[in-house]
Amino acid sequence: PPPPEQRAAPPRPPEPPARVERPQPRPTPPAPPPQPNAERPTPPAPPPNATRPTPPAPPPNAQEGPRGRPAPPPAGQPQPGPRPSVAPAPAPGPEQRAPNEARPAPGQPAPNQAAPNRAAPDQPAPAPRPGQPGPRPSSGPGGPGGPGGPGGPGGPALRPDQADRPIPPAPPGAGIAPQSPQGRPLRGIDAVRGERRESREGDRTIIREPDRTIIREGNRTIIRHDELDRFRYGARDVRTERRGDERVTVVVRPGGDRVVTVVDEDGYLLRRTRVLPDGREIVLIDNRHGPGFGPPGRRGPRGPGWGPGFGPGFFVDVPPPVVRIPRDRYIVDMESANPALLYDTLTAPPVMPIERAYTLDEIRYSAPLRDRMPRIDLDTVTFETGSWSLDPDQIQRLAGIADGLNRAISQNPREVFLIEGHTDAVGSDVDNLSLSDRRAESVALVLTQQFDVPAENLVTQGYGEQYLKVPSDGPVRANRRVTVRRITPLLTGQR
Repeated sequence: PPPPEQRAAPPRPPEPPARVERPQPRPTPPAPPPQPNAERPTPPAPPPNATRPTPPAPPPNAQEGPRGRPAPPPAGQPQPGPRPSVAPAPAPGPEQRAPNEARPAPGQPAPNQAAPNRAAPDQPAPAPRPGQPGPRPSSGPGGPGGPGGPGGPGGPALRPDQADRPIPPAPPGAGIAPQSPQGRPLRGIDAVRGERRESREGDRTIIREPDRTIIREGNRTIIRHDELDRFRYGARDVRTERRGDERVTVVVRPGGDRVVTVVDEDGYLLRRTRVLPDGREIVLIDNRHGPGFGPPGRRGPRGPGWGPGFGPGFFVDVPPPVVRIPRDRYIVDMESANPALLYDTLTAPPVMPIERAYTLDEIRYSAPLRDRMPRIDLDTVTFETGSWSLDPDQIQRLAGIADGLNRAISQNPREVFLIEGHTDAVGSDVDNLSLSDRRAESVALVLTQQFDVPAENLVTQGYGEQYLKVPSDGPVRANRRVTVRRITPLLTGQR
């Protein structure tokens, strides 16, 4: 009995220690390696695991280095699965532009959201114009654009070749300060006068200011400016595109509305519309049809040869209107008018029938035609000598006319109102013409910035001392005025 018990005892003790030694090596070596290896292959695949440890110092190369080729990725070479998923985000500008421009094509509302992001990368290369209102060609914006441009229902997406930057809102009442060629803001008529350049073009005298052109031919003198500068204030994005011999400018408002303006190669307005976020289009001005708009083979309101000057397409020979309504309802002084009278005047019909639809230029430069519509004289608004800025007190005096304008536009979004600037007969006629045009623009800008009157429903024009309310060569306050009148019936031919 004793010998067998001793033999069985020795083999049993070595077996338990062998079992204890086996589990110890298993947890220690495999535990750390399998966890990182299992996490890395899941998102991209094995290649990214190799690239992440190799180039820790240069992060940009880590995106191009999965295949070890820094040059091919920018050229758009197709690569394995991980490459297309990572490349579009950090890839160079050209690769981003191509897909972004292709996406807006099927749906028009898409460009509104993509335009602000696209404008920044697209513009550094061409850099055509600064973001501040600067000198423009004497013939207006000039350059081609496209009818039915971006934003219109069913209109094709266009590849931008030029874009204007939005301008941050200026201080209330400051108006638009033009820029000298050296980039210096010009804040008074004396400064503007020093930047004028005069030349002769045939029978015309052309006086160019940094942001305006004065044209004198025979006994007529007019001033022209680009109203798109006023639209750019406070805009979310501004894009200018070309098609054929026309130019399309799309101004995107913070709320998503798009104002689409089409001009011809000489800068004359052809069409202006507002496109709502849901795609609906509101036509405000359409100068591309009807009598006086040029021969059938020529788009635009004038026909060939007018260029920066003017001719029959500017002036209409119509007799003065026969006014059969009370004088105080035909010419309304805002200082003594109540809100109901202001609204009634801003929605009043013409004082006599309208024979046809007229172009905006025909309305701007033909006084007897304009006089078929009642007007409101903003006699509460005055300006310092040689200035076009408004102080806060005068800005508040525009609240009444702003309320009437907003009410009228809410009833009919197609309404268009002309803001006219006038001066007395003291001083140079060229100075007065420039001052009156800038003062009308300042009032329109305040109405938009301070009272939310849509800028595209307003048109501005200065007349200097040409139409005095009180015949006098002296400093008469009643002649230094801004006037507002409805011109929708003249644009549409409404009787």
